[in-house]
Amino acid sequence: MRILGLRRREEGGEEEEDNERKYTYENRQSMAPSPEDFGKGSLSHEAREVFLSALVNEGRAEWMDKGHKKCLLLWLRIQEWADYILNFVKENGFEDSVMTIEEIRSGIETRGTELAGIDRGLLVRALKLLEQKGKVAIFKGTSTDDDGVKFSA
Repeated sequence: MRILGLRRREEGGEEEEDNERKYTYENRQSMAPSPEDFGKGSLSHEAREVFLSALVNEGRAEWMDKGHKKCLLLWLRIQEWADYILNFVKENGFEDSVMTIEEIRSGIETRGTELAGIDRGLLVRALKLLEQKGKVAIFKGTSTDDDGVKFSA
């Protein structure tokens, strides 16, 4: 069993471990537990699955496959990310502004915020939630780098 920190690309092109925002967990029964697994003790395969299922039920994790072998652990729930985005927009005066998804992930405006380096899929899901609530409009660009968001006041 391992919890893998996902990597994000920094402005200089170097990859850096992103241990605060998102983790994946491989739930392999054949792997012997190590002392690092979930603190100082170890859990059986069944206990790990129960633990992860509880996180999934709370919106703190999502199974990445149907066999429950890989789990995405979320730093914030999708709704919390959506709220964070709205607060960011309001605090920085971006109401009625248009930004690309890449600008949100890696632009100057988001440096030093929780949005810097956010996983694209996670960001899009939070933005789609905001779109359903009428808070943003998402539009397709000529490439995924050009996909945009218009924030509503």
